[in-house]
Amino acid sequence: MSAIMREMRSAYAFVERNINLIKRYWGWEIVWLIYSLVNSLAVTYIGAGMERISGQALDTQYLITYLLVGTLIWSYLSVIFYAISEMIAWERWEGTIEYTFMAPVSRPTHLVGTTLFAIGYGVVRTLVILVIVASFFHLDLSGANIPGAVLLLLAGSVSFVGLGILAAVLPLLYPERGAQMTNAAAALLLLISGVYYPVETLPAWLQMIAKASPATYVIEGMRGCLLHGARTVTLLPTVFLLFSAGIAVITVGLIVFRFMERYAKRTGRLKRSG
Repeated sequence: MSAIMREMRSAYAFVERNINLIKRYWGWEIVWLIYSLVNSLAVTYIGAGMERISGQALDTQYLITYLLVGTLIWSYLSVIFYAISEMIAWERWEGTIEYTFMAPVSRPTHLVGTTLFAIGYGVVRTLVILVIVASFFHLDLSGANIPGAVLLLLAGSVSFVGLGILAAVLPLLYPERGAQMTNAAAALLLLISGVYYPVETLPAWLQMIAKASPATYVIEGMRGCLLHGARTVTLLPTVFLLFSAGIAVITVGLIVFRFMERYAKRTGRLKRSG
């Protein structure tokens, strides 16, 4: 029991450190919050203006909610992805990477702490954006299945934790361009996951790739919950799939990350930044 408590305290230390980083770079946080907020509003206004653009009578309220759900869920999932995948870049930026990797803390504990922070940070930021965007539009969620949506979002979070751990290998291996490579990976997920449009509108070969993205199932399920009031029991197969895939990807991610960490130490890539 004492060992478990020690690991939990160690994991919380990384949560606390990331909170302190937010306090230190609060200006950047405001910049990125404004960017995310403006992006959400811009995409949502596309739905509001679609009737005028097309010249046809459309269910504008449905379009607004459809786009808003995709935008907010992607905002939340991408926060988790970036918070984990960029942890190596942050360590280099702070000049603490060698100290962190030499500390008597297991890598799973390090990643658990980073993950807990990412989920909490993602929830808070997404709620702030939702409250502000909701003040611009009238959102009718009276028929939504909120408990089912929360369950689906938790399952999707597990999957994106695994993807974030795998993506964190890129900055570990490529000190100069690894962070930019994680941006490319996130952009690919954005393209294929049906964030702003149905996956069926993609070419057939991209639709096949989209089936490998957990965001595809999360966003589709969330729209079913919030737009159509899909029952929780109908979501259970998707929830089980996301949890199972997430655990599998996290396991693979931890193995790959540990192997690449040893390689980076052996080849002197940890501290190098140019």
